[in-house]
Amino acid sequence: MSQSPANKPTSIKADREAGLVTIDWSDGHRTEFDVVTLRLLCPCAFCQGEGGRPGWLDTNPTLTPVQTQLVDMRLIGSYALAPTWADGHDTGYYTYEALRANCPCPTCSATRASGV
Repeated sequence: MSQSPANKPTSIKADREAGLVTIDWSDGHRTEFDVVTLRLLCPCAFCQGEGGRPGWLDTNPTLTPVQTQLVDMRLIGSYALAPTWADGHDTGYYTYEALRANCPCPTCSATRASGV
């Protein structure tokens, strides 16, 4: 899998107490995801759907505290993160490309909104 050098993390910190995942990227950018945003981005088939069928997130669920409590975070090769949530959900592999593309910081959000 080829990925942009800008999408290579130099540091990943999962602060379970604060409910925050911070990623420093090789180009100097920093991304901070709160756990609710991260859970709502879950890319797994159950959450996003597959084969033309809607996923659980398409139902616009109200997340419970246990569904947004981060209990573990593991690396998947050199291309993704896999969080484990307190409700046992752990099948979402968040690629670095997707995490960078969904960076919620004001600069990245504005760039996405402008279509650039």
